[in-house]
This record gives sequence, C-alpha cells and structure tokens, in this order.
Amino acid sequence: MTEHLSSPEGTIAYELSGEGPLVVLAHGIGDSRHSYRFIAPALVAAGYRVANVDIRGCGESSTGWKGYSRTDIAGDLVALLRTLGGPAVIVGHSISGGAATIAAAAEPGLIAGVVELAPFTRKQSVDLGGLFRRKNYRTGTARLAKVLLSGSVKAWLAYLDLAVPAKPADWDHESARIRATVSRPERMAVLRAMMKTSPADAGARLPNVRRPVLIVEGSADPDWTDPRAEGERILADLPDGVGELAVIEGAGHYPHTQTPDELLALLLPFLGRTLTSTAGVDRA
Repeated sequence: MTEHLSSPEGTIAYELSGEGPLVVLAHGIGDSRHSYRFIAPALVAAGYRVANVDIRGCGESSTGWKGYSRTDIAGDLVALLRTLGGPAVIVGHSISGGAATIAAAAEPGLIAGVVELAPFTRKQSVDLGGLFRRKNYRTGTARLAKVLLSGSVKAWLAYLDLAVPAKPADWDHESARIRATVSRPERMAVLRAMMKTSPADAGARLPNVRRPVLIVEGSADPDWTDPRAEGERILADLPDGVGELAVIEGAGHYPHTQTPDELLALLLPFLGRTLTSTAGVDRA
C-alpha cells in the first residue's frame, strides 16, 4: 500500500512493510522504489521494517518541486524519519547515497548508519584520460550527456543497458516500465534536473558523519574509470574508522537490481551490527 508524506512543496510516496528496526530505501535518478524489488522483501523476511521511498519527483511522488539537490532529498528523508521514528539505516543509491550522507551528518539521532550504493557523494569531474582508456566509461558518459542535453529516452535506456551488464530475469518488463515513466515529459524533466545537480553539498558533509557507513561499488560501473578508487576517495573524506568499502565484481551501477544476493550478503551483517549497536540512541 502506498502512503504519502505531505509538505508545502509536494508529496513523497513510500511503502512501509514489516516489523522491527527501520531501514529506509532510497533509489537513484530516473527510477522509483521498484528498483529495490529484490531487496525490500528480503529485508522484511529478515525482521526489518522497511520504508521504500519514491524520492521527490519520481515514482508516485509529485513533481514540480523547487529543487532536486541531494540536500533537498536529504530533507525529505529526515522528514520521513521524524514521521516513522528512528533510528534507521538509510540505503541510498547514486544521488540518494549523497542525500543519505547529508542526512546522517545533520541528524545523527535519527540515523544509525548509511549504506551508499554506487554513490555520487563527491564533486565530480570528467576523467579525460579515462575516456580514452576505458570504453564503458566513454560510452556511458556519451549516453548520459545525450540525455542531459536532449532528454532522449532512447539514450537513457541505452545507458541502463550498459549500467546493468547482466540483466535480471524480469528486465524486459522492468525496462518497459522505466521507458513508460521517463517518456512522460514531467518525469524526464526531473531526471535531467537531478543530473544537473552537483554532489559537492554531500562531499562537504562527509567529515561530519559519525554513524557507520558502508560503501558498495560495482567493479563494472560505467560511471567511473575505477569504481574502487571512487569508493576509496569517499572513505578518505570520512572520519577515520567510520566507513568501509566493498566492491561487487561484475556489478554495474545498479547492484541492488543486478546482484541482489551479493548485496544482501553485505547489507544484512551491516544492519545487524549497526541497528543493534544504536538501538538505544538518543533521538533528541
């Protein structure tokens, strides 16, 4: 059942399932909470209460928001946690990885930990050398640039084909769903607006995060020439001992879609350690 969190700017849609410690799932650009279709049921079965969120402008959430930055998305996640009650672990993919970082830095009493999946959490620049060295990075960058410049649905689907190198069994149905969504002008406008935002706001908050952070990269992610190195750079900007990095071999930019079993093998132990250790955290 879809529930809604209302604010003066719009509404955030989410689905709440299960009983137990709270885990919030937040997806990336051009997507919806359906991207966690393999992860959410497994977390519920493992004894967690799961809030699977359509971030602003996406899924069943409203469009027409004033901004789509990571700071904006973080504010929505914090508002949801104030409604549902923390502490919680936020699992954020791509843009939402940066948003989760900002939320954790701002509200440590509500957030027990953060899992960042293929996150854009630092200011980025195009790796000119990497464009020549790595074909996937060159191709992915070109396809994303076409989406940004022209709003091409075809280019977005071509990027996804590269970003999910091994397709799940339901990919034909899933890609058709995504095509139908981003073909709507208001949804493509949100996707492009999110692409224009900078992760610098999240990067500036990395030194202020005090809760545990798990960074998960896919070795075949076309968004970086070296995904492991990107994860290591995020670790270096966090306080010592706060973060840990895992790389899933062969995974692209969507490990929760492509390699859910491998992700759950990392996620469940992290949740067990983090939510247990902060069960009595002061929420003030």
